[in-house]
Amino acid sequence: MTCPRMSVVMPAYNVEAYIEEAIQSVLDQSFEDFELIVVDDGGSDNSRTLARSFDDPRIRIISQDNRGLAGARNTGIAYARAPYIALLDSDDRWHRDKLLLHYVHLQANPHIGVSYSGSRMIDEHGEAMAVAMRPKLSGVRASDILCRNPVGNGSAPVLRREALDRAAFRHPQEPTRICWFDESFRQSEDIELWVRLASVHGVSFEGIAGLLTEYRIIGGALSANVVKQYISWSRMLDIARTNAPELVAKFGDRARAYQLRYLARRSIQLGNADLADDLFGRATRLAPLIHWEEPLKSAMTWGAIKLALLAGPDRFQRLARPYLGAAA
Repeated sequence: MTCPRMSVVMPAYNVEAYIEEAIQSVLDQSFEDFELIVVDDGGSDNSRTLARSFDDPRIRIISQDNRGLAGARNTGIAYARAPYIALLDSDDRWHRDKLLLHYVHLQANPHIGVSYSGSRMIDEHGEAMAVAMRPKLSGVRASDILCRNPVGNGSAPVLRREALDRAAFRHPQEPTRICWFDESFRQSEDIELWVRLASVHGVSFEGIAGLLTEYRIIGGALSANVVKQYISWSRMLDIARTNAPELVAKFGDRARAYQLRYLARRSIQLGNADLADDLFGRATRLAPLIHWEEPLKSAMTWGAIKLALLAGPDRFQRLARPYLGAAA
């Protein structure tokens, strides 16, 4: 059997409202030499049935007991046969030329291990929002990944298999299984891997122009999890401190301040202005330099927090939610 040139790994867990759009966005790619590995992660809805309804020999469906997002990605990577691996979460979508453009980028630049692009935000109905992730694309260092995570989300990267395998390790409780993502994380598992790839294994990251991923923002999905996300991110930083102590000693406070500002924007999006105000204040006290580095974004965040405190959460969300999104 001839191996495809690209493997697409799509975890699926209770996403029946969105998985058909995600799969169709892969099947519509202008680059056609791919396999799509859908990993059914033990969900209870009709996601697997909907995935099976597509009649395309490039689709493979793998079912497993629930292991979480990191575990589902690991399973998909383990089954992947191509030299390049693209990740797509099953509630997101791709521009039709995404795989083609990343393939050309990686083919032309053999020193690049991870290729990524910007992302457009869409709401739960698939409508475009007035915000986007426009990350740094070139000259990316480990400190950039730690502080600002230019990859942005789990549906943006396409990885060279050889580079990804540098970070492989055996599962601590199941030594017959190989992992790339750390399955002990339920959040921040992607940034943990990116930092490990860049700081420990010397993998190069570079982006390409365009908003090639459509990243879905589902209202209320994070409202009860802002603190959990911060705890998970902090654990990522603790691991990075062990793996790359000099990096974290120099940039750890700045990275934490950016994360606090990011979560402040998330809190505003979800209607918790008091929490946002507290998080933004913590970021400012910890590393005021971030406001000099990104003055417009910080000023907009500060203004949004003050407006939300004055207007109240319901009125503010009606006015501003389409503009705030999740871009931090």
